Amino acid sequence: MQQLLCSIQDTGLDWSEPIELKRGELIFRAGRAEAPVYFLEQGVIRIIHQNGDDLNTIRFAYKGSLFAAMDSLITGQPTVYSAEAIKHTIVRSIPKLEFLKFINGDAKHLALWNAILGYIISGQLERETDLLTTSPRERYERVLQRSPQLFQEVPHKYIASYLRMTPETLSRLQKS
Repeated sequence: MQQLLCSIQDTGLDWSEPIELKRGELIFRAGRAEAPVYFLEQGVIRIIHQNGDDLNTIRFAYKGSLFAAMDSLITGQPTVYSAEAIKHTIVRSIPKLEFLKFINGDAKHLALWNAILGYIISGQLERETDLLTTSPRERYERVLQRSPQLFQEVPHKYIASYLRMTPETLSRLQKS
């Protein structure tokens, strides 16, 4: 999948100038209907959802990834998600309409986009199944197997949020 994502950067799209984010800065915020597509050149982004006082990590984006407020990108409605830089991060963006023109302008581009969407949907379904049917230990082991880079690049408090457990539970699982 990483190869697919990197190939989209080399397609001649008119990406913005680099946007630098410091740790903790948001690239997009819940409640807004902006829907550019972003390409992550450096750093890590976490997509978050706030429910009252709870701040839940939904997914991560790494170097070479595309990300967006997918709900807003698809529906045109305000997003319920925010995207936060976990460390110094550099992204480029492209407006929604320009991106849609690109993917709909060539069968190869549309096939690439469909492959990316399939990968995203498959990953979200796998995560949802993990959260609904597995123990904290099984969730930890599955994400460690699926995404070992996560544990090198992301602070454990965010991994714990992603796995829907406390940082203390994650620490105990890592030690055992």
